Order: sequence, then C-alpha cells, then structure tokens
Amino acid sequence: MPHLKVKPFDTSIIEAQIAKSTVMTCSGKALTRDDLLIGVEHAGEEFLLQLKPDEEAYLLKYDKVTRPLKVNILKEALNKVSKELGLDILSSNIATSNTKAPLSSKYFKKIEDFETITYPKEKVSVEVGFGSGRHLLYQANKNPDTLFIGIEIHTPSAQQVLKQIELQKLDNIWVVNYDARLFLEMLPSNICEQIFVHFPVPWDKKPQRRVISPSFLEESMRVLEKGGKLELRTDSNNYFWYALETFFSIPKVEVEVRKNEALEVTSKYEARWLRQEKDIYDVYVKCTQESEPRTEIIDFNFNDVKYTFGIEERLPKKALVFEGYFIHFERIYQISEQRFLIKCAFGSFDRPEHKYILLEEESCRYFVSPPVKTTVNFKAHQKLAMQIMHAKGE
Repeated sequence: MPHLKVKPFDTSIIEAQIAKSTVMTCSGKALTRDDLLIGVEHAGEEFLLQLKPDEEAYLLKYDKVTRPLKVNILKEALNKVSKELGLDILSSNIATSNTKAPLSSKYFKKIEDFETITYPKEKVSVEVGFGSGRHLLYQANKNPDTLFIGIEIHTPSAQQVLKQIELQKLDNIWVVNYDARLFLEMLPSNICEQIFVHFPVPWDKKPQRRVISPSFLEESMRVLEKGGKLELRTDSNNYFWYALETFFSIPKVEVEVRKNEALEVTSKYEARWLRQEKDIYDVYVKCTQESEPRTEIIDFNFNDVKYTFGIEERLPKKALVFEGYFIHFERIYQISEQRFLIKCAFGSFDRPEHKYILLEEESCRYFVSPPVKTTVNFKAHQKLAMQIMHAKGE
C-alpha cells in the first residue's frame, strides 16, 4: 500500500501547517507511543494517515481502519501532505495510475449501501467467497432475471470479477468486498432463493474462522425464502462432517447430501481435485419456514457522551469480554487539550470492528463512519458508550 519514507523532522511543524493546509484537518499524538495520526480530507473522502518516527527514517503511510478504497486518493493525499510539510523523501511508492480503479464500478457495493439499497431484480441469490468468479459469472449469464450478490474478502479476486462483469456486459451481479458472516445481517428476511458456499477455506487449525457456523446458519435461514437453499460444496472431509453437525444442531431443518456430483461449471481448483480423485461433498440445507422481518432499530449515536477532564486516563486498559462480544480501547491520540481520537476494537470475537471514536468537549462520534449495523456491533456500541460515561470519574 502507498507510503513514504522521509528524513526525521520536527513534528511540531504539523500543527502549524494545518491552519493553511488544503488537505490536513488535524493531528493527534499517541499517549503511550511515538506515532502520530494526521486527519485528511481529499477528493470527498475523510481518512487518517499514520506517521511512525524512527531514528533513521520516518514512515508516512495509510491508516488501515479509515483508508479509502481508491488507492490513488491515498497516493495524492500523501503527496500533498509531504509537500505542505516540506518533507525530504528517501523512498516512495505513490506514483498514481491513470487506469480506472475496478472497485469504482457501479456493480461494486459497499456494505453500508445495503442500509437503504433498492434491489433491481425480484429474485436474489448470494455466493460467498466466489474466488475466480467462474461459478458466479456462469449463474448470472444463465439466470438474467436473478440478482447475484458475490461476497469476496480477497480484493484482487473482487477486482477481476468486476472486470469480467463489464467485459461480459452483465447487469445482474453486485460485488461486495467484505466478510460474508457480517454481510448477511444487512439483508431483509426471506429475500434469497439460494446461498452458495463453494469450497470455503477449511481452517482446520482455526475452526472459529470458518464461514459455516451456527450464527451463519441462523442468518442464512432468515434471509432465505421458504423453500430456498443454502448449498455447501467442499473437498474437505473434516469440513463436511463439521458442517453436518452444525446443520443438524438447529430444529426443523431439511438436509440433503450428495457426493461427487458433476456440476455444469467447475473452478480450476475443483478440476485439479477431481483429477486427483478427491471426493467432493455437496450439502443442501432447505429453509422450511418464513422468517419475521427484522425490526430492531440500531442507532450508533453517542447522545450525551462528551469529554470530561482526565477521562483518557480512566478508560479501561484491557479488553472487556461479554457474552458473545467484547470491547477494547486500544490506543488514545490527543489532538488538543479536550479533543481525543480513541482507537477501538469491538464486536464479535472472530470478526471484530475496528473504529476510531472522536471525543470532544461537547460531542462524541465515530470517525470517519459508524460500524456496520449488526446486532452484535450495537451491543458493543452500547457498552462503549457506557464505559466512556462511567470514566467521567464523577
């Protein structure tokens, strides 16, 4: 990712330059470390840059939590900040590209879009972890009346499929570069005909990272219409038996198992496994009833939470663990006497959120965007607000 290595310099000049900067909005120094954050607004995006001092060179780079998706925006911001601060650059990888970023395609959807999104097709199917996209593209070509939502956390795979969507002139695929386990909570009840989970990573040594889990199954059954199916396809014997145990853990479920079934389209990896004569397992879980609509109102405002003197010293230093979720105030950056950025991790143990909270004299908010509207994130948010309130020391 974009970064600069620069000669060590007097960081006190940053605050002086912010007043006349075209991109920098604020800066904050970590209370317990030497690194700094620089707030940036550029090309309609608000995000943070990190400055990590070292004796030989300072590293100016993107902040993982707030980085924009378009890499060129990061590169341009780094270039502008370095010029405004008059930095002496030792090495750089911020040359910008004139090519259109694939993730800027209209078929790429951010998870936040699904809070108010309109579905262009009456039928909807989801594919989790589409990889090369061969199955996803095949299904979209074969079923033009169905919207296929492809979920993939591997960004290069998402980019390649977005290119293929344009090349094949398809209008019925959305690509979401996100964790599928969180994504399903964003969908309305009873909307899906099918959910495909083909060849998920087995995670034999870290089973908590598996896509298939009781909570994923519960959400799948909620978003599937009555008669809709969750389809697991795997070459892993361990994953197959684990999935069966998970599927039979819920009441009123219909499960169908097939072995070595030939599909109309196969991935290059599946073709390789078949040549090796590996067994392929298919497990179909049928949704047997309609689900109630989701009615919970999720509000991520902090309402009356605001800064009080010394609160930064009283916040819990260690992670707080609750049933099904946790919260952790990881690091605190001081912007001014009564203005702080608090870096937090919270939510589910196996798929936590990472966010900054901007705590000011009269207000408190997430910087730069609120968490994904899931129930576990909402529970964690309520605990975060409570902990900040209780840290007033009154």
